[in-house]
Amino acid sequence: MSSYIPADPTIAEFAAYLRLERGQSPRTSEEYARDVELFGSFLEPGHPKTAPFLKLRTATVSDVRRFVMDLMGPRKYSATSVRRKIAALRSYFALQKREGRREDNPGQDVPPPKAAKRLPQVMSEPDVSRLLRTRIAGKTDFQRLRDVAIMELLYASGIRRAELVGLNLSDVDLERRRMRVIGKGNKQRTVFINHAAADAIRNYLGVRPRTSDEALFLSRRKQRLSHRQAWVVFRDFAQLAGLTMHVTPHVMRHSFATHLLENGADIMTIKELLGHESLSTTQIYTNVSLEHMRRSYEEAHPRDRTEER
Repeated sequence: MSSYIPADPTIAEFAAYLRLERGQSPRTSEEYARDVELFGSFLEPGHPKTAPFLKLRTATVSDVRRFVMDLMGPRKYSATSVRRKIAALRSYFALQKREGRREDNPGQDVPPPKAAKRLPQVMSEPDVSRLLRTRIAGKTDFQRLRDVAIMELLYASGIRRAELVGLNLSDVDLERRRMRVIGKGNKQRTVFINHAAADAIRNYLGVRPRTSDEALFLSRRKQRLSHRQAWVVFRDFAQLAGLTMHVTPHVMRHSFATHLLENGADIMTIKELLGHESLSTTQIYTNVSLEHMRRSYEEAHPRDRTEER
């Protein structure tokens, strides 16, 4: 768990509010708090982060607009990143208003930039198989079997990286091949796993070190695997597999959803497995599936590859 504590007491209070009242994960709470800190640093260039941001208390709509222009101009933040920072400021100032520290919310009147709508990247089924068949030499049995279980589980369940490292031993029912997952907003859902993932987890549990830590996946120090360590596991597999596209754990999640849809799963089932609140969020995979099939069709059909038509 992160030891990050903002020096500004109002930002520290904001982070605690997100965790305790809004049910956000520690990671999300920290990211939002750092977004507010970034705004404080923008208002007071050179001001040490070890002291409160005084101008943050009196920030105006104009200040937020200038901040957004700076992010999208010289700093070249993506529209998606800027949207999150505006959301963080809106939530922060809403809390200040609720606590009677100010009468307005300067973030509320600043419209977020439109994010470009892009279809998620998806691996082909052969590429996923190639990734899962990859084996990395020079590791202990514990590391090797743990890493195989991680890779199999990501594709079997479509869970997020944060959800993966948050799993406890008690969350996994290998006999019924299902897991209890705590997702965004501290919401619980049940996901299923296939035989390959269940077998990989059993093999890993056979060499998992004894420890008081209840985490399913452990580091070499017998502590819960961190977000960063889980990313390194995936990165090493992806690099050794030699895939032509850049893949991440989230690309694996997109691939899971798309492959289920292409193989006959209904959209409502996929929505529940992914933990989406809105069906519209899941429906993007319908477009991804069509685009995926179109590329496969064009690559496979011989007519357009002939010289004479």
